[in-house]
Amino acid sequence: MINEKKTKEFIKTGKRVVEREARALDLLEKSIEESFSKAVEIILAAKGRVIVSGMGKSGHIARKITATLASTGTPSHFLHPGEASHGDLGMITSGDVVILLSNSGETPELANVISYVHRFKIPLIGVASNTSSSLLKNADVPITLPSAKEACNSDIVPTTSTTMTLALGDALAITLMEQREFTPERFKTLHPGGNLGAKLITVENIMHIDDEIPTVQSGTDMVSVFLEMSTKGFGAVAIINTSGALIGVITDGDLRRNIQNLMSKTCDEIMTKKPLSIKKEILASSALNLMNDKKISSVFVLGKENKVLGILHIHDCLRAGVI
Repeated sequence: MINEKKTKEFIKTGKRVVEREARALDLLEKSIEESFSKAVEIILAAKGRVIVSGMGKSGHIARKITATLASTGTPSHFLHPGEASHGDLGMITSGDVVILLSNSGETPELANVISYVHRFKIPLIGVASNTSSSLLKNADVPITLPSAKEACNSDIVPTTSTTMTLALGDALAITLMEQREFTPERFKTLHPGGNLGAKLITVENIMHIDDEIPTVQSGTDMVSVFLEMSTKGFGAVAIINTSGALIGVITDGDLRRNIQNLMSKTCDEIMTKKPLSIKKEILASSALNLMNDKKISSVFVLGKENKVLGILHIHDCLRAGVI
């Protein structure tokens, strides 16, 4: 059993680490200036991919930056600097941009990569903490990490420096993403699985179409309306004109409100005109929020000229994992 004194010691150390890294991120935020902007410009202008490389802990960060870039609209690839000298330099092409990460700026394994990109005039973005390092001196765009102690008291374990590098990579990725106007729909294409994929499902992916849509023509008697509503089971029916355009909706609530002499009326007499509707392109999560806000269980999906393309029920969203 750990005693109370040890518990306090553990908590104190944990807080110290987080505090040091948070302080370093504040310094990083203040250091983002023209070199950062230049790096973004070079990447945006590139016809190829962004090749990210680093050794050791910097290599792990490079892999994460690569994945973030690729998933947000900037084609990217990780290059292991050790393997680069054994044939993998061929992964770098003339249209690419290379980002090299090294806290010291003197990582030996990066030397061949630097020579290669200079030889073929491939833009090089260097990230290091030492402004006089070989990496930053040879970089077309040198980005200097602020001077900050590592999280350990001995100041030797890559912690604060890797946190800053990771945050810098995120800053580049999101800036590029916004400049490319990378939409949630495109993001979904690259993230089809898991909870993230569910959040990015569009209405078109889960709506009911064709014969499943409860519809009746304008002027239809209420007996036929009842039959259509009960057969399709959505608690609502769309009233359409001869062109297939939505002109109104009848719900279970409309039936209850007009129960007196209901069967002597036509659908046009009790329908709700100009009903709420959605487009097929919107996210299912947005449609779910709309239905919750309006306290309705289903909504019709319209296309051009208000033609009914489908119907979405709140249960469709829940079955798809949309929350």
